[in-house]
Amino acid sequence: MSESRPPLPPFTAETAAQKARMAEDAWNSRDPARVALAYTIDSRWRNRAEFLQGREAIQTFLTRKWGGECDYRLIKEVWAFRDNRIAVRFAYEWHDHSGSWFRSYGNENWEFDELGLMRLRIASINDLPILEADRKYHWPLGRRPDGHPSLSELGL
Repeated sequence: MSESRPPLPPFTAETAAQKARMAEDAWNSRDPARVALAYTIDSRWRNRAEFLQGREAIQTFLTRKWGGECDYRLIKEVWAFRDNRIAVRFAYEWHDHSGSWFRSYGNENWEFDELGLMRLRIASINDLPILEADRKYHWPLGRRPDGHPSLSELGL
């Protein structure tokens, strides 16, 4: 049996925000193996136009993703929640190997099992080329500092 991943559904405003922050922190680690453990063994994803199933596919996808998205920094914010589902909006900044910067905006719909593992993730994402001078995320790589502004506070 899998290890549980509190907070568990049904979610409240507080536990949905906690779950979103935990996901943000994990993704900001850029550790595909760590991130993949938050999903069920047979988790299903739609990420842009890619369809994935299972932790191994998720880990492979994330390894490829972060191999091309350099200096990745992400902020997530809860949009809505109910029972075992959470909807978040997010924005992340990154640059490619040529040094071109982007801010990627998106929405994710999440569904969790009774152990708090994500069994379904549906993500829609758009990339906006930005100038390096227009970046808003300047914290050291890794976890976003607690005092750093949220998406709403940044006007994103």
